[in-house]
Amino acid sequence: MVDYSNYLYIAIRAAIDAGKSIMDIYNDPEANFEVEAKADNSPLTKADKASHQLINSALSATPFPILSEEGREIPYKERAKWKTLWIVDPLDGTKEFIKKNGEFTVNIALVNKGVPVLGVIYVPVRKELYYAVDSLGAFKLKEVDYNDQPSIDKIRNEASRLPLSFVHQGVVVVASRSHRTEDTDAYINNIRKQGQPVTMISSGSSLKICLVADGSADVYPRFAPTMEWDTAAGHAIVRAAGCEMYHVDEKTPLRYNKENLLNPWFVVKPVE
Repeated sequence: MVDYSNYLYIAIRAAIDAGKSIMDIYNDPEANFEVEAKADNSPLTKADKASHQLINSALSATPFPILSEEGREIPYKERAKWKTLWIVDPLDGTKEFIKKNGEFTVNIALVNKGVPVLGVIYVPVRKELYYAVDSLGAFKLKEVDYNDQPSIDKIRNEASRLPLSFVHQGVVVVASRSHRTEDTDAYINNIRKQGQPVTMISSGSSLKICLVADGSADVYPRFAPTMEWDTAAGHAIVRAAGCEMYHVDEKTPLRYNKENLLNPWFVVKPVE
């Protein structure tokens, strides 16, 4: 079994550097976000582009190819040859970035044979870092300032292993702040029908996945479109924290570097 932990610090440094580039734009009172509409009508800003360039440069020092939301479209005929690859979302939650609510992240995942084996999610406004490697487990580190790269010792010694300890009354469900659907509401109502009181919490971007990984929430149903770069890093983190990201059958884990990069609907929950 290959130990991918050697690449963890590279990914963490890249995510934090990217976070700084995003925050330089976010905090500049004179900044024009230069919002463009992509082909699918989702927004793209100069912060997305700056983050992409930094991450691409950092990960290019590794032996693995890079699949990024803001990179060039790579034919499946070429990607199908990639056993191991990086999957990157340089700015997950662009709508949250534009709204200035702080709920956006930098997502970097390493995927091997369709399975995410390393994940880094950096939340620059909150200065929180989530990371995981199959061989080490999943962790959360607070007070990670984007102006000051943490040392390897700080990352190893001060991070808290996930999941953290929370006591819930009933079931805590995390749902999208921007993409709530009727199917999601039906799933939540089904939990209620089983006699369980339900507490709802909302969040943006891949933070929803992190909330299940750290134990703040019990389940995250997502019955709306997402792409592989939206979930790969979070999937690595929940896997290492004893959870899984399943198809709606709640048995089959999601796979990556598929011909169609659109994810199926999914549910994030602890492995039973």
